[in-house]
Amino acid sequence: MGRVRERFGCFLQHKQIISYEIISETIFSFQIIFYEDKNFQGRSYETSSDCAELTSYLSRCNSCRVESGCFMVYERSNFMGHQMLVRRGEYPDNQRLMGMSMSDCIRSCRMIPMHRGPFRMRIYERENFSGQMNELMDDCDSIQERYRMSDCQSVHVMDGHWLLYEQPSFRGRMLYLRPGEYRSMRDMGTGPMDMRIGSIGRIMESC
Repeated sequence: MGRVRERFGCFLQHKQIISYEIISETIFSFQIIFYEDKNFQGRSYETSSDCAELTSYLSRCNSCRVESGCFMVYERSNFMGHQMLVRRGEYPDNQRLMGMSMSDCIRSCRMIPMHRGPFRMRIYERENFSGQMNELMDDCDSIQERYRMSDCQSVHVMDGHWLLYEQPSFRGRMLYLRPGEYRSMRDMGTGPMDMRIGSIGRIMESC
């Protein structure tokens, strides 16, 4: 359901007009625009949903603007590599946003749905849901201090959307997790030696 209004509209048949009107509010409550050049210049691509490969639409991506909602943007295709949460606002230089030296570092993005229910996840010390296990229902500013966990290598998210941070107190690099099972760090979008988890936070409706 991703974007360009004209492209979306051309797939609608006459009998689907009513359905389009019903779902349009949901579609356009999340919106991000990517630009080929810095400062919102050059060709652009707009989406309201996940996009696993931005280079299918743009040759590069050097700036972006979030019109509404929250998104995760990734340095690699298929939601892999370094990632960053972006809220409503303007990001004129993706190099600064991602904290990297690459000139066109955004390759994919995920839309983060609004979640109004409970939050619940289980974290495991080792891969494949083994080792010490702890269950979270709220933010944790240090898994080492609260749970005495030496590491976190697998996660089961039952409810809500979460951010895992590299350092305590919700600092450093981050990983976005939606409901599902993550048997290893690679399932979360990074390699086993690339990042250790220091703190965990919920993505609240106010995002």
